[in-house]
Amino acid sequence: MIRKATINDIDAISSIYEHIHDMAESGKYSLGWIRGIYPTKKLAEEHLKVGDLFVCEHNGNIVGTAIINKLQLPEYADGDWNFQASPDSVMVLHTLAVDPYAANTGVGAEFLGFYEDYARRHGCTELRIDTQTRNMNARRFYPKFGF
Repeated sequence: MIRKATINDIDAISSIYEHIHDMAESGKYSLGWIRGIYPTKKLAEEHLKVGDLFVCEHNGNIVGTAIINKLQLPEYADGDWNFQASPDSVMVLHTLAVDPYAANTGVGAEFLGFYEDYARRHGCTELRIDTQTRNMNARRFYPKFGF
């Protein structure tokens, strides 16, 4: 089940970030994320306040999280997009994070399906996904779903 995050989810979200940082620091993931810089518990708290932080819950456990909104980074203006779009028609997926202990269980695919539906329900016809160029997991994952 994917739903908006609550204050009670913040520690679980922070743990997911920490697990991912552990994997990156051990060399198992190549992400471009930096512990203490991005993503952090503070980031989750900030997005909880504005209402665009989501979690994926399975069997009572938070196994994934993402930020979904219309905020495009300034660098997007220079993007070589296949489809040009007005800012009002674009929904963006930021900081999709699946707990490494829940990897390969379909959580990422579930989030992408939710993201597409959420964008449609909010009148957006174009989807964009933030990811670091060094995030090799994401760069292999997203094309499987047409991104």
